[in-house]
Amino acid sequence: MIFGLHKIIEQKIQEAQARGDFDNLPGSGRPVEIEDDSHVPEDLRLAYKILKNANCVPPEIELKKEIRQMEEMLEDLSDEKESYRQVKRINYKIMQLNMMRKTSPLLEETEIYFKKVAEKLKNKIR
Repeated sequence: MIFGLHKIIEQKIQEAQARGDFDNLPGSGRPVEIEDDSHVPEDLRLAYKILKNANCVPPEIELKKEIRQMEEMLEDLSDEKESYRQVKRINYKIMQLNMMRKTSPLLEETEIYFKKVAEKLKNKIR
C-alpha cells in the first residue's frame, strides 16, 4: 500500500518537472537555508517558527534587545546624573526580564551598578 503511494507521488513529481512547474521558483539555484533550532525546546519549536514567520518576537527577546540598546546609549553619555538615570532604567528592564523568565536566580541577568559605570566613564574621559 505505502509503496504504491510512493510510486504515485514520484510519478506526479516527475510529471510536474517535465511541465516546468518547478522552474523559476523563489530561491531556485540557491542552497536551502536550514535554521538551527536545537537550542529551542522541542515542544516550542513549532510555536517559535510560527511567531518568527509572523515577524513576532517573544517578549523576552524584545526586552533583551531593548536592554542592549540602552547599554549602548549609556556608553555615550557623559553627564553623571543622566548616566545614573539610564542605569536605573536599565536595571528596571533587567528586573522585568528576570521576573518573566521564572528561572533560578543564578541564571538571571545581573544588574548594572552605578559606581562601576561612573568609574568606567571617568577612565574613558581621561
